[in-house]
Amino acid sequence: MLLTIEDLVKVYRNGTRANDGISLAVGEGEVFGLLGHNGAGKSTLVNQVVGLLKPSSGAIQIDGRDLIADPGLARRLCSFQAQAQVPIDGLTPRQAIDLLGQLRGGSRVDVQRRRDHLVDALELGEWLDVDAARLSGGVKRLVAFAMAAITPGRLVMLDEPTNDVDPVRRRLLWRQVRSLADHGAAVLLVTHNVIEAERSVDRLAILDQGHVIAEGTPAELKARLGAELRLELVLDPDVVDPPKSPFGGSVVPVGNRVMVGVSKDEAGPAVSWAESLARAGTIEEYTLGPATLEDVYVALVGGAGARPAEVEEVFDATAA
Repeated sequence: MLLTIEDLVKVYRNGTRANDGISLAVGEGEVFGLLGHNGAGKSTLVNQVVGLLKPSSGAIQIDGRDLIADPGLARRLCSFQAQAQVPIDGLTPRQAIDLLGQLRGGSRVDVQRRRDHLVDALELGEWLDVDAARLSGGVKRLVAFAMAAITPGRLVMLDEPTNDVDPVRRRLLWRQVRSLADHGAAVLLVTHNVIEAERSVDRLAILDQGHVIAEGTPAELKARLGAELRLELVLDPDVVDPPKSPFGGSVVPVGNRVMVGVSKDEAGPAVSWAESLARAGTIEEYTLGPATLEDVYVALVGGAGARPAEVEEVFDATAA
């Protein structure tokens, strides 16, 4: 593995334990996702890898080389798009992208060729020579991604790269994330967008309260959920108690919705049951489709105030 993280702990001065014994490994050519809600410890983890924060304990290595002892090594080997907007006001996207590419050691010709490719791929041409102060937040995020990808390191870290980006260009950006891995980089992707993560990552870890509470491929995590299909019920506003499922899969309430896990053999009876609930006025509508990574995520971290050990017990129970 290119990047290895072992038993990483970060405790802030106020006592907050942002990372608590995290161990991960990311290989070359792999997009590895860090998935979790705000405050789960994702950005803290990435900031330690890139050398912006010093861990309280644990180890971080690239190719067996200690990044904690030599944080400058991380900045030489890693490209990084931070969660915060990059401060490029006063520069145009062309200038900002070219500057980063050459600072990271790219030749002028290679940087210009790569910049033209990224500008075309992300449809940034109309803003290429506009002062960054006049750009929207979404366009600035795309420029920040291009700055990280122009002369990519062996490890590329992207912290919420699609924030503020419109749906069309999000798809374009995800293609370039995949392209980075296909050309040999290890990509560490931080996101809370579960649906996009499922389409983009090879493996992922779900973080909650500083702990890794699940890790694997999307298919592996969905298999642990123990349901092939997901029946989603939208409750009538006057309904206080969600209906009890006659099936053996997971049942997870989320606001005015209820997610019910069912097998393929139960698809017909599940639709009939949902129709009866609709006729009785218990639900307003329902949908039946394949189980998703969102179902896994909700099963693990959907309960407010649940501690890591408790949500793991819930997850194990759904897979029994």
